[in-house]
Amino acid sequence: MLRDPPDPAIRAGAIMQKDVILTPEGLQKLKDELEHLQTDKRREVAERIKEAREFGDISENSEYDDAKNEQAMLEQRIAQLEERLRAATVIDAKELGTDQVRVGSEVHVQDEKGKKQTFTIVGSAEAKPPERLSNESPVGKALLGHKKGETVEVSLPNGSKRSLKITKIGVGLQ
Repeated sequence: MLRDPPDPAIRAGAIMQKDVILTPEGLQKLKDELEHLQTDKRREVAERIKEAREFGDISENSEYDDAKNEQAMLEQRIAQLEERLRAATVIDAKELGTDQVRVGSEVHVQDEKGKKQTFTIVGSAEAKPPERLSNESPVGKALLGHKKGETVEVSLPNGSKRSLKITKIGVGLQ
């Protein structure tokens, strides 16, 4: 007997993991954090649970509850990092050109008032505005795919628009 397939929206959500775009440094940071959580931090939490158990009845033991909650949050973070690493696409600086703005590009712009700014376009996991902008941010999204000398219109979250002229494109990664 054939069963109806699960709801397509649910199925797509379970399978469709958003791509994580990382620089080589960002990838290493995630790997280092995962390693720390899986070794040192897990040991610390396990020790806290063991100590809390020694206080007696665990049904009324707040230290035990706190330690178990910390363990659950730790395991959730580990799972999140593992999923990010599985879905990661690493940007190779050697493959970046300076002909158009891509993730990994360092973009020099000038606004309509003459103010100059420099942004490095990175994946959302590594964004640290105002210098490192996400490729999903309004400015990052507007700049992607454009060439030196072009002017882009950026719609900002507050509803205003801003014009940015691309004055130089470089490689923003080592």
